[in-house]
Amino acid sequence: MDDYLPLPEDWDRALAVVAHPDDLEYGGAGAVARWTRQGRSVAYLLVTRGEAGIDSMPPEEAGPLRVREQIASAAVVGVTEVEFLDHPDGTVEYGLPLRRDIAAAIRRHRPEIVFTNNFRDTFPGGALNMADHKAVGRAVVDAVRDAGNRWVFRDLGLEPWNGVRHVALAASPESGHAVDLTDTFDLGVASLREHAAYLAGLGGGHLADPEAFLRRMAESAAQRFGGRLAAPFELLAM
Repeated sequence: MDDYLPLPEDWDRALAVVAHPDDLEYGGAGAVARWTRQGRSVAYLLVTRGEAGIDSMPPEEAGPLRVREQIASAAVVGVTEVEFLDHPDGTVEYGLPLRRDIAAAIRRHRPEIVFTNNFRDTFPGGALNMADHKAVGRAVVDAVRDAGNRWVFRDLGLEPWNGVRHVALAASPESGHAVDLTDTFDLGVASLREHAAYLAGLGGGHLADPEAFLRRMAESAAQRFGGRLAAPFELLAM
């Protein structure tokens, strides 16, 4: 396999759009910490509140709890703008309503790069991806184009934004770029630990140990990134 290329960092504003609380923290938060330390602006947009993510907790309790955990998690890596769209967790549908909501956020935030869920059928290693991730990731790519077309979603009353140069997919099996986590890996771990109720609800397993899971991912990426702990991304030019 070819070595990873450094992810471009010639930007000032980013928007991260993912399906659930915790999606960014399973690999991407350490990169976010690097960028906010550099003075870059990163905002989060969560399509759901993660209300269907804890089997032992009813959605009306889990949703507000996971929102609080996500806001605390974002703060660890220097992100203070965290928005939620309230699409239904577990049954997110690709379509015009989702594209419209994401396009509106892109027009408001005016990012130069957008980060989102891997929308491929699998994760690295072959584990099957889930429907919400695929729907959101695909909608983000289309919403970037929608946001730049003044004749699409005219009712939003927002000026078009054509400034998104790249969309980056975290945890994609087709990753070709990476971000150096040498100085911010521990912050990524701390950010994931803020999802305490979610992690407890997993009942053990590899996803429930933030340090071990993230280190395994970062060390695997390091093999293609000069030995440096890294977060891999698939980069799409827009």
